[in-house]
Amino acid sequence: MLMHTNGQDFLDISVVQGVAVLTLNRPEKLNALDVATRRRLAAVIRELGTGESVRGIVLTGRGRAFSAGEDLHSAPSTDAEVREAFETFHDITRAVLETRVPVIAAVNGLAVGGASEITLCCDARIGTPATEYYQPENGRGITISNASSVLLRRLVGNHAMRMVLGCPRLGSEEALRIGLLDEVVEPDALVGRAIDTVLAWTPEGNTTALHLALLRPLPEEIEQAFAREDAAAQASWDSGALTAGIQGFLATRGTDA
Repeated sequence: MLMHTNGQDFLDISVVQGVAVLTLNRPEKLNALDVATRRRLAAVIRELGTGESVRGIVLTGRGRAFSAGEDLHSAPSTDAEVREAFETFHDITRAVLETRVPVIAAVNGLAVGGASEITLCCDARIGTPATEYYQPENGRGITISNASSVLLRRLVGNHAMRMVLGCPRLGSEEALRIGLLDEVVEPDALVGRAIDTVLAWTPEGNTTALHLALLRPLPEEIEQAFAREDAAAQASWDSGALTAGIQGFLATRGTDA
């Protein structure tokens, strides 16, 4: 089974009570996700998601952020890189929805853009009082991905329009109220609560894998969302809005953003 790695791998993996805990570990960059990390995350979820070695998966982050989403210092500069950027986000969603075990997002802090969208395909989202959701794409020339055009409405209904177009930062209380979070616990209880949820959902003799397949969105619905999102991303790229938005963000925040 895949375990801890070193170097430029920003994903830590441990197993607690038979549950895999995947921790985004790049706190100095608010756990921003580069392409390599996204590819590895999808591969690890697929390997562990068979249910042969663990009962479930918990995804969390180290430090004050769950993840700042796309690493804008490695932003795409060609057509091929734009396609790769969106495809590697999409593939995490595919990997989660293909698992035969529950996948729980333990949202320890700020979840931005594509990272916030990754949590939408998980089977539950547990937060802390420090949890915040922020989807700034509409003001940065970027478009939503990860099938969030379907998954966000599925969770929060008409609140999705306000979240995407208005780009507000949603604190944990509001996220809980509208159904974006399932539960809010104290920070030191977060990962433990997520593990307990997996254990409760996978009793001996369970049919959890069958129920996950019944309760999750259909693969064809997800792929149709990906196709629409890819077309929107290409239009944003072709218009120059994506490049201008990223450059504007970096100019405002500086090289340590």
